[in-house]
Amino acid sequence: MANEVRVRFAPSPTGYVHIGSLRTALFNFLFARHYGGKNILRIEDTDQTRKVEGAVENLIGSLERLGITFDEGPVAGGDFGPYFQSERLDIYKKYCSELLQKGYAYYAFETSEELEEMRRLQQLEGKQTMYDRRGRDLSEDEVKEKLASGAPSVIRLKVPLGEEVRFNDLVKGTIKIDSDIVDDQILLKSDGFPTYHLANVIDDHLMGITHIIRGEEWITSVPKHILLYRAFGWEVPAMAHVPLILNRDKTKLSKRQGDVAVEDYLRKGYLREALVNFIALLGWNPGEGDEREFFAMDDLIREFSIERVQTSGAVFNPDKLNWMNNSYIKDYDLDKLTELSLPYFSGTGIDTSDRERVRMILNTIRVYLNKLDEIPDHVKIFSTEEVQLEKDELRQILEAESSRKAIGALAGKLEDLDKLTADLYKSAVAEVQAETGVKGKALFKPLRIALTGSENGPELPAIAEILGKEKSVRFLKRWL
Repeated sequence: MANEVRVRFAPSPTGYVHIGSLRTALFNFLFARHYGGKNILRIEDTDQTRKVEGAVENLIGSLERLGITFDEGPVAGGDFGPYFQSERLDIYKKYCSELLQKGYAYYAFETSEELEEMRRLQQLEGKQTMYDRRGRDLSEDEVKEKLASGAPSVIRLKVPLGEEVRFNDLVKGTIKIDSDIVDDQILLKSDGFPTYHLANVIDDHLMGITHIIRGEEWITSVPKHILLYRAFGWEVPAMAHVPLILNRDKTKLSKRQGDVAVEDYLRKGYLREALVNFIALLGWNPGEGDEREFFAMDDLIREFSIERVQTSGAVFNPDKLNWMNNSYIKDYDLDKLTELSLPYFSGTGIDTSDRERVRMILNTIRVYLNKLDEIPDHVKIFSTEEVQLEKDELRQILEAESSRKAIGALAGKLEDLDKLTADLYKSAVAEVQAETGVKGKALFKPLRIALTGSENGPELPAIAEILGKEKSVRFLKRWL
């Protein structure tokens, strides 16, 4: 690309980072890094009634944890600030005055009650609910009189009627919208704050944004934005509207159907690499015939392109995320995984100051973990002082004569050891098999049940080493 790519992620500080917002932020980041451009963070906080304290810090922190960084913004600074819209009000008022002077905007004075009645009548008549443009009919003198009287007012966009607004979307292709169904959008509210539409267009132009990558729910707003660009005489940035993220029932992903906050997934122990990998594949693919599923961030940066973003909705499948996270956990650097896992051992009875033991436990159970908050369910055997049978019928297996013979023989051999290791456990079991003639399931199943209370689980030699000699012998002897 000839000019430097400049993209922006422009969230409102209204709470947690939504999974949909994460994907928008990720796609912008990948696009900027792919082309060696700039990724800008802008906080759209003009709606002060919805602002949540701490939301900006939470947003920046969550994205940084996932490796999504910004070249300009509230923290990084830059030459195009301020990066909080609430600190740019004079800029918006200046440009709004320009629109009034050019005849592309007008004052409107309806009360909230009048607007509500307008919508009610339109609904009764089966019409689209929108402003009926009555403010256009006020004369210049009437406007001056109302302003002089202190009547509350807003400034609205004067949408040209009878036109077709066309634009080429990098994902959706050519889109056409009849201007008659485009609302005369409020640009400047009665409190002096701009609406999203005005501030968005002005900031994107002044900050030199070359590409706008956002969710497809914003497509209906594009005609308003294009008309504003045209009114100002500015070039329209390239636009790419990415598909919605859907629940499995094809409804839009929402909090009503489960977790949608990024911090919820991080708190549950989804690894950042797995979460980024999974989110990147929601609506993007590496190309036809490419069956790869696993991408590091550097891979995504190298491979990402808007041309490979799909047009239809992307289904968020929690089972696929669990599978992917489990795959990452199994292959993750064990020392790093141990550090990440320590908080999840809280309350399990496992002493986390003994890092080597925690490391051994984690290495033994990680193949079973979809996420790190499942650790407590898999470590009970290592902290318990007495084995509890998973089901009563297992007792019959332990009471069989061959089982008692094998359990007794193994207990004696382990008792003679100075220290129990996985290799020494294997050798002891081999000796028990040779000496007693008990082998196969008849040998291994009762030993597992005696040591863990279950028929299934991690490898027994590893379990025995972690339990240690004293506890392993005591667990075995209990069934004699």
